[in-house]
Amino acid sequence: MRADGRRSYEALLAAADEMFTVHGPGAPLDAIARRAGVSNATLYRHFPDRRDLLVAVCVTEVEALCALGEELLTEPAGAQALDKWLRAYVDHVRAKHGLAAAFASGGREDSVFVAACQAPVEAIGTALLARAIDEGAVRPDVKMVDVTTLLNAIAMATEATRDPLKTEGLLTIVVNGIARSTTKRTQAKTRRESKA
Repeated sequence: MRADGRRSYEALLAAADEMFTVHGPGAPLDAIARRAGVSNATLYRHFPDRRDLLVAVCVTEVEALCALGEELLTEPAGAQALDKWLRAYVDHVRAKHGLAAAFASGGREDSVFVAACQAPVEAIGTALLARAIDEGAVRPDVKMVDVTTLLNAIAMATEATRDPLKTEGLLTIVVNGIARSTTKRTQAKTRRESKA
């Protein structure tokens, strides 16, 4: 893709991301083109139909969430890294819930696409969770699929009000629910140190 084509493609993705977040997946395509500063013809050259644009926005968002997870894996404290990622996940789902719903109501091709997007998110979430479990900060019986189910529920429950205090309160319940008690963490740390 030529440089000018790449610029218009990226401008369209940014505009679509913003418009879909504010207006949902039915945001007018001509308004997206105007916001990106390109013609409708340019929009349709890059994205022949609405679904193509929705797919591109979703893939970009999933890649960003996974990149954040990879970055957080390098942080020294696994529990804090997991906590940051869980909060980013809720923000992501709440902002993009309309997009997920658009694909959820589609046919087999859409369900395959949704599964393909969920797989890398679950994988990076599982890696962050495993690190927190290894540190003794999270109970070993916790599974990421269960955590993301709870996070999806929080995102949907707080989507309409977007009340940060409500979101924080619900997230705190989840984080406290998956955490090991301080006593158990101390015992696990002592056991690890005695084995060293």
